[in-house]
Amino acid sequence: MKRLIMVVTMAFLTLSRPLYGQSEAGAIFLLISPGARAGGMGEAQVAVANDAYASFWNPAGLAFLDGSEMALMHVNWLPNLADDMYYEFFAYRKHFPYLGTLGGHLIYLNLGEQIRMGESAEDYLGTFTSYMTALTLSYSSLLTPKSSLGINAKVSYQHLTNFGAGGEKGKGTSIDFGFDIGYLRKEFLTPDLTIGLTVTNIGPKVSFIDPAQADPQPTNFTLGFNYAIVNSEFNKLYLVYDVDKLLVAAYPDMDWDGDGYVGGYDEEGHKSDKNAEYNSDGQHETAHSDPIYIGIFTSWVDDWLIGGDMDMTRTSSDEYDHIIGGYDWVDHNNNGEIDAGEGEMIATGGEPGDDGWGAYNEYGQKEVGSAKRRTIMNELDKLVHNVGMEYWYGKYFALRAGYYYDKTGKIMNPTFGVGLRFANYGFDFGYTSGEPDHPLANTMRFSLNMEF
Repeated sequence: MKRLIMVVTMAFLTLSRPLYGQSEAGAIFLLISPGARAGGMGEAQVAVANDAYASFWNPAGLAFLDGSEMALMHVNWLPNLADDMYYEFFAYRKHFPYLGTLGGHLIYLNLGEQIRMGESAEDYLGTFTSYMTALTLSYSSLLTPKSSLGINAKVSYQHLTNFGAGGEKGKGTSIDFGFDIGYLRKEFLTPDLTIGLTVTNIGPKVSFIDPAQADPQPTNFTLGFNYAIVNSEFNKLYLVYDVDKLLVAAYPDMDWDGDGYVGGYDEEGHKSDKNAEYNSDGQHETAHSDPIYIGIFTSWVDDWLIGGDMDMTRTSSDEYDHIIGGYDWVDHNNNGEIDAGEGEMIATGGEPGDDGWGAYNEYGQKEVGSAKRRTIMNELDKLVHNVGMEYWYGKYFALRAGYYYDKTGKIMNPTFGVGLRFANYGFDFGYTSGEPDHPLANTMRFSLNMEF
């Protein structure tokens, strides 16, 4: 099943908003950013959230809106990667005096046609179509005249394939639920500053055929700022900034107790050949993720203060070798990096813990003592930064620009956009630029708003 999931999800994994290019979570399509307005502003919207798209970006923003509004968006997703992938978004909101604002949105992502393979690379079994969809209901209410709180409840459905792989039984589908919470505060510290906070996709793990292979939902924390640089009657200029942190604590195979081996014991600390995922102290050493109620805390330090020596190499069978170190490489300055052009690997022999046991794996990655080399930069590098500017001439015309920066996911793209408003109708266009061979390059978003 894992092979089928990877075939389908790799098509948009690198572009899901705060995933850092890593397969740490499931249902990552929930992070794809809707709205051409946001698309032109570097996808920074958590402290803006002043239209129907607020049900996605920050449901708290709905409380400040009167009347009703409907919004639509279409985008051909990853045009440089495939020509049959597209993303649709529909949103609606309505204000009820003395009660608050109700709203919601519907997401549909079509991943196009996939090739179905059997256990071997030569085992062609035809094609199938994959898609994902989610329905979200929103409620928001004012806490004070300048602050609000909003909440979303959502259900999502992922249809990867009708068949399992090899001996797996069942369909590659999943139905999941979760919720979001958001806060918005206007005139924070200064009359020109608005801040927003959201925690999204809170819920149980996502599983398809095998619950043991379940992945956590892409629970995400976002802090946003919206500052009005110019705020006159006919000219307005806003500077917006969002920073995202994925609240998922995921670990590769790790040697927590430093004995040189990964696992070898059951959960109660007894030496075992079955379910041997733990060490003698009962610590889970094989690849795993923390449950959500723990991950929202440990995700801030799992790549810095938490963790043992890592088994960083996969074998041809797509599994870690479960042994830490064992090889020596030339490293004259002892900085944990192989000196360029120096010698070859030398297997030390023996067993972990023996004198002279190598600190490296067979590919030259330092595994012994790797925990000591982590710094706070390992955490900071995983933050995703979204910055944008929006200029309005009156209430009818807008120009936008932004930048999306994800160091770990290697996504660094400038964005541009325009907006028009007339007679309660709004049209927005957003364009994502980038290197010619980047999947995000030349992505164009079109969206329509109608207030009534």
